[in-house]
Amino acid sequence: MSRTPTIDSCTVETSDGVKLHTTIFKPNPYEDEEEEALGEEISKNSSWVVVLVHPYSILGGCQSLLRGIASGLSRKGYKVLTFDMRGVGRSTGKPSITGFKEIKDVVAVCKWGCENLSVNKILLVGSSAGAPIAGSAVDQVEQIVGYVSIGYPFGLLASVLFGRHHKNVLKSPKPKLFIMGTQDGFTTVKQLNNKLRSAAGRVETHLIEGIGHFELESPAYDSQMVIFIAEFINSL
Repeated sequence: MSRTPTIDSCTVETSDGVKLHTTIFKPNPYEDEEEEALGEEISKNSSWVVVLVHPYSILGGCQSLLRGIASGLSRKGYKVLTFDMRGVGRSTGKPSITGFKEIKDVVAVCKWGCENLSVNKILLVGSSAGAPIAGSAVDQVEQIVGYVSIGYPFGLLASVLFGRHHKNVLKSPKPKLFIMGTQDGFTTVKQLNNKLRSAAGRVETHLIEGIGHFELESPAYDSQMVIFIAEFINSL
């Protein structure tokens, strides 16, 4: 039986005083004997929290775009945090063009998760422009043990805005998974592969044939993202 996760909200404050509207997705315990196996899976995954970082704030990115992935992961037993970065929705502050101020937002939410959700392992997931921002936070929180990007904008045009983030994730020794459509309008497969040649540590890719950047972000692919993310966690 598929069950709806329990959903709460809270406010997380960053080191520079910005208040972030944050949503907590928690798995429901199994309800009957037929779901005992699922209950065991939930128990096994309870030491993790998955933190999801939404696409570019200035182009309308917000945490609600990640609700489908968050709900799907919660059904698999993971605690999940989504949040609106500074200047989005009910979060205070102003968004930055290059996403460097938003690194503080990611770090604050990750630390809050460890302190309040009884977890000791974080998987950090960034979507679109959220991927470079998340990647710059990977080595700033010890409990982050892996990183997943969905449509990292490595291409030339996007690099004008986010190029200074690249080295932060590429030099990290932590395991990394890059998911991208082969028709991504911001990054070609060749550009992705060229960038990842210099990456430290374990690096994996999942290329989805014939899919564009914004199509990959759509709800139609949420269930596939959940599968990829859960499989990656199980490999860590």
